[in-house]
Amino acid sequence: MKPYIALFRGINVGGKNTLPMKELVAMLEDLGLQKVKTYIQSGNAAFVSDDKDVSQLSNQIRVVIKKRRGFEPYVLLLRLEDIEQAIQRNPFPEAETTPKVLHAGFLAAVPERPDMKKLESLKSDSERFRLVDRVFYLHAPDGVGRSKLAANAERLLGVPMTDRNWSTVTTIWRMAQALK
Repeated sequence: MKPYIALFRGINVGGKNTLPMKELVAMLEDLGLQKVKTYIQSGNAAFVSDDKDVSQLSNQIRVVIKKRRGFEPYVLLLRLEDIEQAIQRNPFPEAETTPKVLHAGFLAAVPERPDMKKLESLKSDSERFRLVDRVFYLHAPDGVGRSKLAANAERLLGVPMTDRNWSTVTTIWRMAQALK
């Protein structure tokens, strides 16, 4: 049994696509996943599973949510080592002291042709970013709410992405690590 982390995008945001975490836990357990834990309503779960095909497992989770709740969220599954590697490779370790303004955008795949020039042109003077394999790191000291870079990153990278602030990243890492 290995620990996995599921990052959901587009659930419980603005009153749309509501999915109570208690119900999500039940759905994941119905799929045979064990020791299911969730963190905050925006959709983070950790569990253990024998399943080694993360793409198939991600699809099963989407399908069960569609069947029971009528919408199909984007679900990105990470292995424990994926998130550990993301934490170790953080290019802005000094920003960890203010974890709400440091973000990790987890990507579905390594971007083949990211528009780095356009990303660079959108960043404000206070922002920094770095693309490392399947993680888009963004340090936005003024917040991501008004950031043109944050708003356009997924489109310019060319692959699906789900973003978490550093506080959430480290919390779900500890949550998954405790499942070993």
